[in-house]
Amino acid sequence: MARDIIFDLIEDERERQTVGLELIASENYVSDDVMEAVGSILTNKYAEGYPQKRYYGGCEVIDEVETLAIERLKHLFNAEYVNVQPHSGSQANASVYLAVLKPGEKMMGMDLSHGGHLTHGSPVSASGLLYQTCFYQVERESGRIDYEAMRQTALKERPKLIICGASAYSRDIDYKKFREVADEIGALLMADIAHPAGLIARGILSDPLPHCHIVTSTTHKTLRGPRGGIIMMGKDFENPWGHKTPKGEIKMMSNLLNMGVFPGTQGGPLEHVIAGKAVAFEEALSDKYFDYILQVSKNAKALANAMVSHGYQIISGGTDNHLMLIDLRNKDINGKEAENCLVKAHITCNKNMVPFDDKSPFTTSGIRLGTPAITTRGLKEKDMETIADLIDEALMNKDNDTVLEAVGKKVNDLMSDRPLFKW
Repeated sequence: MARDIIFDLIEDERERQTVGLELIASENYVSDDVMEAVGSILTNKYAEGYPQKRYYGGCEVIDEVETLAIERLKHLFNAEYVNVQPHSGSQANASVYLAVLKPGEKMMGMDLSHGGHLTHGSPVSASGLLYQTCFYQVERESGRIDYEAMRQTALKERPKLIICGASAYSRDIDYKKFREVADEIGALLMADIAHPAGLIARGILSDPLPHCHIVTSTTHKTLRGPRGGIIMMGKDFENPWGHKTPKGEIKMMSNLLNMGVFPGTQGGPLEHVIAGKAVAFEEALSDKYFDYILQVSKNAKALANAMVSHGYQIISGGTDNHLMLIDLRNKDINGKEAENCLVKAHITCNKNMVPFDDKSPFTTSGIRLGTPAITTRGLKEKDMETIADLIDEALMNKDNDTVLEAVGKKVNDLMSDRPLFKW
């Protein structure tokens, strides 16, 4: 029987990832162990429910796998409760909303055009269609969250849920200030740490768990695991609004969240992916991972400084985490053009709106760059200067395919001896 063409395409993608520079902030490379777990026989098992409380027989091994993932994640984040079943970060967020909000109730998140995420209330996502929404923004001058303006919006709008977190914000977040505002209006506080989770887990950025009622994340960005989501809590378990069971007792928040995932938004969990999560959590507890995630932060700062030296404007002036948002308007190139020309040079990033953008989301005025993936491949601070040189050469010759091809060759040479995953 002829080999299915899909495996040829997989090899094509392996080649693309190997020869190029991956600067998309939400992408990374997993270890061979994570890939082996995700590609394992566990994909065959259906396991609706939770460990020891399944709706299918034959789950005794699956229960051990999922329990191990749960315990490792609790250890990694010092969490009291975790759910490892969400298929993605978006699914994790949707499950939380279903658990703590009624349709039509109000949430407040970061404005999408200022660095927020679609699932934080954007009108084009379910979060904006099912719930009322309001938003906070960054300051025009500093590019940082305007905490007092956020408080005033909360006092005026009285949301039932406040979301702190972003997908294109390069600064640490003051979760304590968010909690003070949430307490002032009697709201729940949720942190979405999908991007900086690995930096938070190892103490490089502020920890939301002591301040936020609920924390969600993906597992595939800075955590360097398989694609998926998680939900966590610290000490705040009780539902402050007094939602009651049919018996009139106050439900524990953990039960609400579990039900929000299953049966609320998902059916059977992807136990092969949960196994990959368990492997990644154990890797993230290691000394080698700490060295890695610290290097991610160092590389981001070095890349930001190198881009500034070429005259690029970085929103907020720099970065505390793994990414940066670059406003290209002073370079006479928009985000869509930049993304397209960099792809020709084997450099992958994504176009991104910048705060107070004057272009559409399909064009944008900026690009977002991140260092998790290139750090996994072993690049260090000195390499960031080379990468900035290559980006600038490509962008300044966006219409010259000969130059872009030459830049691509330089990229290939830079990455020629770099394995996809390097401790």
